[in-house]
Amino acid sequence: MTKLLTKNIRHTFVRGGYFYFSRRVPSDLQHHYRYPRIVQGLRTRSEMKARGQATVAAAQLEAYWAKLRLVDEQIIGTKLLKHDPHDRKQGATVEPIPSSSVTLSDALNLYVNLKGKDRGKGFRIAAERTCSYVIKVCGDKDLSDFNRHDALAFRDWLVERGLTGSSVTRNFSYLKAIINFARSELALEINNPFVGVYHDRSKGVVTRQPIPVKDIRVVQQQCEKHDDDLRWLIALISDSGMRLAEAAGLLKSDFVNLQGDVPYISLRKHSWRPLKTKSSERSVPLVGKSLWAAQRLVQADTTNEFAFPRYNIKGLTKANSASAALNKWMKPYVLISCTIHSFRHSMRDRLRAVECPSDIVDQIGGWQSEGIGQSYGSGYPIEVLHNWMKKACE
Repeated sequence: MTKLLTKNIRHTFVRGGYFYFSRRVPSDLQHHYRYPRIVQGLRTRSEMKARGQATVAAAQLEAYWAKLRLVDEQIIGTKLLKHDPHDRKQGATVEPIPSSSVTLSDALNLYVNLKGKDRGKGFRIAAERTCSYVIKVCGDKDLSDFNRHDALAFRDWLVERGLTGSSVTRNFSYLKAIINFARSELALEINNPFVGVYHDRSKGVVTRQPIPVKDIRVVQQQCEKHDDDLRWLIALISDSGMRLAEAAGLLKSDFVNLQGDVPYISLRKHSWRPLKTKSSERSVPLVGKSLWAAQRLVQADTTNEFAFPRYNIKGLTKANSASAALNKWMKPYVLISCTIHSFRHSMRDRLRAVECPSDIVDQIGGWQSEGIGQSYGSGYPIEVLHNWMKKACE
């Protein structure tokens, strides 16, 4: 049975689990249409997406109807036209709503409101930053008004600011995603001129090197010697392969079975620290100095729920602040090209060295595995992961 207009979302109804947009054509404009009501599928089961699409569609219709009413005003000489615009027998049909009614700012709002749910503050900030750059260079134009000249001007502006090749790529990736999302959601018949713009992707990019095992041992010895929260954070990463933000945003309750045979971290997203990808949500075995660090920090400052309180302030994990401090301290003990993130590269090499299967390596590090089959089942049990980590960190 068809569900009538939903109470929560104006101008929509649900049929077969999918949302549809429905709007009655005003009586004074019905001669422009074949039917007295506009009905169009929104191609989504999501209430949040449907609300955003319906709001934009209703606003576009109101703007278009206002233009039609201006045209319908009696103008001297209209009766002399070969085709009277007021002749309702002609069965004239309304033209599609022009895509020019959607600006880059509109597309940005649609993107962050629909795709940004549970993605964390960083998702919105990055998208807004990229669009602010484009608006500064090209203006907040209608999407249909952007052209290749704008895309090249944007590229040149980013390069002149001294951004590395990877940063330029990142900005274009956000911009292409925002425009393509608006095209798909609003069925806009426009081209995306920011696709396929050439730039030197390798410019200024420094390849991160893994930290040699002998240097890892030196860093770990220094961590034990200083024995404080900064060094616990480094040690926790050194034998676990976690990303810095993942470790810095942990709660003490995320550490499981620290005194048992198979201790591990239950790595889950938090409101103050989302995870980079879906596969990043995982169980991380604790061995070696990572286990030592976990035991030390859980015992310290039992009044605070955060593992690293200094980097979790005002509802946000300050991973950049942690990175600056830790890299500065590590500098005398590692190669000049190595950073705190290099521990993650090293862990992959250490697992390779003990001939760990690649799909187990991916599960431990939260890397995306190739192939449809990898999405089936729950993965390897924590005991298997723990045994391979022990071999790698011996």
